[in-house]
Amino acid sequence: MRALLWIVGVVAGVLILLGLLLEAARWLIIIGAIAVVVLVVLALLRGRRVVRRESAPRR
Repeated sequence: MRALLWIVGVVAGVLILLGLLLEAARWLIIIGAIAVVVLVVLALLRGRRVVRRESAPRR
């Protein structure tokens, strides 16, 4: 009986930790996707700035 309680307790603990890890992974994926979008926007803005400088009339 005691062994059965230990097994149930360990399985429950593993399931709880697995749920927490999956939730954390989901949030990390969301944060990573936001970071990639911000990176692309910044790259586009800097690229436009460089193109404008090069196409500006020389004095």
